[in-house]
Amino acid sequence: MCSAGRENAPMRIGFIGTGNMASALAASVAGGDPGIGITGFDVSPEQLKRFRTRVPGAAAAADNREVVATSNLVFLAVKPQAVKPVLEEISGTDALIVSILAGVRLAALEAALPRARLVRVMPNAPALVGAMAAAYSGGTRAGDDDLELVGAVLGHAGIAMRLPEELLDAVTGVSGSGPAFVARFIEAFTDAAIAAGIPRPAAVQLVLATFCGTARLLEEKQLAPEELVAMVSSPGGTTVAGRAVLESSDLASVIRQTVSTTIARSRELGDEGAR
Repeated sequence: MCSAGRENAPMRIGFIGTGNMASALAASVAGGDPGIGITGFDVSPEQLKRFRTRVPGAAAAADNREVVATSNLVFLAVKPQAVKPVLEEISGTDALIVSILAGVRLAALEAALPRARLVRVMPNAPALVGAMAAAYSGGTRAGDDDLELVGAVLGHAGIAMRLPEELLDAVTGVSGSGPAFVARFIEAFTDAAIAAGIPRPAAVQLVLATFCGTARLLEEKQLAPEELVAMVSSPGGTTVAGRAVLESSDLASVIRQTVSTTIARSRELGDEGAR
């Protein structure tokens, strides 16, 4: 991938906005392929300095126009409410632009950047540790080669699947906001362990290992959740006793409502951004 680029130069990936998600993606890309050059710009010098600390070797651009002029692919990673002047500044670009702006749809971006090839991505916080679960969609001017490149770049930070844009709101509910919901479950399990007398440090370690181990077991052994439930549930045993409480609750309904409410808000944000 590094051999591709302008005039066969090494690939360069630019970041307009250098906050936490941009830093996580840049660090993952640089770690996964040291041959890729990273350039960033941010209106905050302090934030740009932190970005370059987290991504050794990253270059600082003078402005957003320099980022798009010197990069093969550009991540648009500013806050949605701050994007309008950025789009005006780079309005003439024909670059491949990857937007991670929550709620800003491809149609709005394509109207503001009439020559650019646009891809929209919904990443999530585990990108900070290279365990991202992301989905991406291409605009009308993005070709298959563009989408393959974006998928390969995102793959350095975790998994990234190509889906229609109309499903990105659902991805927001499941993966984008999901880490916050899973963290609440972890918090509840930890509190229960502490209430049962386990010291906090041990409780935290046990609960985290249980969640991570369960996910790994399901994935590596290709088990359906119900298969794992049956595997752990000995007749008349402790798990069956606990399941009687859990499965008689409205847990499944609460989770569906949590996700559907998140999806609805994502759609509202998209409608607001389209106006």
